Amino acid sequence: MSGGICVILLLTFLYCIGLFDGELKVKPAVFSGAALLVMLILLLSSLLSLRDKSAQIVLNKNHFSGKTTPLAKAFGAGNWEDVTAINLQKVGGDTLVIVTLSNASNYKDRLPSMLWKMAYYEATQELNIMYSASVIAIESAELCELFMSYWQHSKKESGIY
Repeated sequence: MSGGICVILLLTFLYCIGLFDGELKVKPAVFSGAALLVMLILLLSSLLSLRDKSAQIVLNKNHFSGKTTPLAKAFGAGNWEDVTAINLQKVGGDTLVIVTLSNASNYKDRLPSMLWKMAYYEATQELNIMYSASVIAIESAELCELFMSYWQHSKKESGIY
């Protein structure tokens, strides 16, 4: 779809610079050229991300990490010992797995300020990291169950259970 939009923007740009009728239209040419440049960058970055064969979500006995949302990707790996809750939450058209973490100060340096403000709840002093199942071949409820099982297993091994 992005490729189709790029083709339309390219044709618009070529028309605006006068390739077809010999008349230069500066404002539409600037707008279509800028939009084309942005779309090409987005298209190339998405095509390059298709080459990444690493796991979208990694769960093991000590840590969890994921790349299914910008917040989760920037956050990196979290410790199971800091997890206080795991829930499902409907956000827009997607159902996200929300992992709530205590010890937010341990993770403060990982996130840019905008993502920190989105994830940190000052009233409870906890972080809420969101993971999406929409980019992997699993339902949200199943992903939540996987997170819960790894969390419960880590609590049993550490003696917290």
